[in-house]
Amino acid sequence: MLHFYGDLLGARQTYRFPDDGPPAYVGLTLGAGSEFGLAATETPPSARHHIDLCVYADDCDAAVAHLRDHGVTITEEPADQPWGERMARATDPDGNPLVILARL
Repeated sequence: MLHFYGDLLGARQTYRFPDDGPPAYVGLTLGAGSEFGLAATETPPSARHHIDLCVYADDCDAAVAHLRDHGVTITEEPADQPWGERMARATDPDGNPLVILARL
């Protein structure tokens, strides 16, 4: 998961616990300061998701091409939306929904 969110989406690690070995929790910052965390769990994720992680990119199409080139499943191709954004959908390695957006 760190490879996906860090290397592919460009999130920067700001916190890790514990310092050695597999992390139980990692704090990440995306862009100019949007923070989120990844926590290890023994319980498999629910088959039903309640939120989508929305990530803004400078160029939605380029972001989708980058993810596709790295084997990420794109579930909805980029398309202009009536609210003034270009939007695509993908899934992270655990199947969690990811929305890629760019302002038009």
